Amino acid sequence: MNKSPKWVRATQIVLGAVAILLAIVALTNSGLTILLILIAIVLVIAGFEKTITGLFIAHNLRYFTIGLGVLTIILAGFALTYPIAAARVLLLILGFSLMVDGFSRIADGLTNKSDKRLIRGFTIAVGILAIIISVGINIIPFWGKLFISKLIAVDLIIIGIQMITSGTVNVEAGKKKIKEKVKEKIKELFQGHNKQSEEKK
Repeated sequence: MNKSPKWVRATQIVLGAVAILLAIVALTNSGLTILLILIAIVLVIAGFEKTITGLFIAHNLRYFTIGLGVLTIILAGFALTYPIAAARVLLLILGFSLMVDGFSRIADGLTNKSDKRLIRGFTIAVGILAIIISVGINIIPFWGKLFISKLIAVDLIIIGIQMITSGTVNVEAGKKKIKEKVKEKIKELFQGHNKQSEEKK
């Protein structure tokens, strides 16, 4: 299992928490423009999280993950830049950025050996769900704009949970390793002390 910086995992937890909070606010908001802006912000956060993990956690498709993370930020940032554009256009942009984020999570889940198998499976499942929802936005025209926005917000809450889960599990695994090393050192010191005492006798 590859090592991953602790601060990256801590960042995942923080960004995941912020993403969930903003997505919940979006979900409870009835104003479409504000809802779309909040969704765009959460997608920027999701793209930023994928970019960081791609940069600092080594895996086979890290540059692919970084590229998709940056593309997610650009697309969501574009939606933020033009919040007064037609709602349907913004939803298409946000839907596409959600799809890009989904692909980046699948790539991360398939190749990121620093995560446990269960977490990788969860990451892949979340990525697939994001792609399904993003495709649904484009092929089911009779869905209302508000309903689509709420659906994206729900998916972003799930993405936020995945971010926190990935960060928390790996932080806990890191703590466990540290505790084990400390125990080993104490055991070595204790055994060395006993050996010296026996030699003196």
